Amino acid sequence: MTYEAVIGLEVHVQIKTRSKVFTRVGAGYGHEPNTLTDPVVLGLPGALPVMNKAALDAIIKAGLLLGCEIAPVCKWDRKQYFYPDSPKNYQISQYDQPICVGGAVEIELPGAARNIMGEHKKIPLTRIHLEEDVGKLNHGATDSLVDYNRAGTPLMEIVSDPAMHSAEEAYAYLTSIRATMIYGGISDCDMEKGQLRCDANISIRPVGQTKLGTKVELKNLNSISFVRDGIEHEIKRQIAVLERGGVIVQETRDYDGMAGTSQSLRSKEEAHDYRYFPDPDLLPVEVDAAWKSRIQAECPELPFAKQRRFQADYALPYTLTSVLVWDRALADYFEAAAKLSGKPQAVGNWIANDLLREIGNAKIELAATKVSPAHLAALVQLVESGAVLTNAAKEIFTEMFAAGEMPEAIAEKRGLKAAPTDSNELEQWCRDSIAANAKALAEFKAGKDSAINAFKGPVMKAAKGKANPKLVDETLRRLLASS
Repeated sequence: MTYEAVIGLEVHVQIKTRSKVFTRVGAGYGHEPNTLTDPVVLGLPGALPVMNKAALDAIIKAGLLLGCEIAPVCKWDRKQYFYPDSPKNYQISQYDQPICVGGAVEIELPGAARNIMGEHKKIPLTRIHLEEDVGKLNHGATDSLVDYNRAGTPLMEIVSDPAMHSAEEAYAYLTSIRATMIYGGISDCDMEKGQLRCDANISIRPVGQTKLGTKVELKNLNSISFVRDGIEHEIKRQIAVLERGGVIVQETRDYDGMAGTSQSLRSKEEAHDYRYFPDPDLLPVEVDAAWKSRIQAECPELPFAKQRRFQADYALPYTLTSVLVWDRALADYFEAAAKLSGKPQAVGNWIANDLLREIGNAKIELAATKVSPAHLAALVQLVESGAVLTNAAKEIFTEMFAAGEMPEAIAEKRGLKAAPTDSNELEQWCRDSIAANAKALAEFKAGKDSAINAFKGPVMKAAKGKANPKLVDETLRRLLASS
């Protein structure tokens, strides 16, 4: 029997705010354990929560970026559960009136080859709601210690419909969400710091059947690659269970990404197990049109929309846009340099092939580079005008990256400008090259345009590598047309 997987993801994203969601105590990572706490975080008697508006702004922005309906009224509920990482023994969350409903995440599945655009589709969302994060348990050999610094940090939960059917789709979905949150300035989404966490609900069913199978929740997927690997592992495990005549049990399983194995943690809870009820200390929140409009004005263009625009407006190939659009700062850098130079394709090639290589070698961020868009645009213009040849431009770029000087100054200082070529001398070199290569001449005359390259080498050799390639090409074509 052939089976189909059905996958839904619950993605938790920590919202980047200065303070926690219901108190003014600071939010952050890397502090001494249990120093970012106060009576509200610890649930001490008499401590009352107060809503953090910046967290609401951020989740509304996330909803608008993902095409959600923003609820006119949302409320807060207490989710009851008893676990050491929850200091109050309940979590303030949203149950039946979340702030964001519906929406979708656009994904791209890999093409047949790396330079071919893959299939695009939209994965529908059920909801996005806001809640407070819990603490972190640190397990040792003989004990477990709890750190409440993370408790109370604003956390959004993005819940998809069970609409994905492969681990690759889930991987693409999580990648797209991460890029959207970073683009929007909502979160840094660093999985190593717990700012992005994911649980996967996986079931299988015979192909052609519409009824959902019994779902298994997979936890501790602490990297995007482990999400893909864990889902693939669970699909294979469930198929093996059914093929042995067994029954899939609804449960929560722990996935060990290093070992590639999973084990049962507990039976899966249902909503009624959490005994939700409205939080008596927090009023419902009304979101009016003016509030939504203000946030909408702050929403950036997302990567896939930017990619389509770069292809349409700048005639960039898919391979270049795939490099440029996933980092918002890099995309902005490209546009600035492209507008200054008027040569977007050349700028894109320099960024993809040279700038990113040097940044990687230097182990720095784009913001720390000494090569500004103006530097790169000036270098492109020198090459396009023929004032500097490509090989010399590579040397100029390396020095420009190291020192931050403008390319014109480097070219003058190091004598890297192309030597002006006497037009009569260049024409004679071209005539000599054509006369010496009858085979290439016949091929060019027969319609093989690339045959012209056979003439260029001898001409550049005669010019000691300093002739303007564009002028060489134009002269050769003129002479060949009359041959």
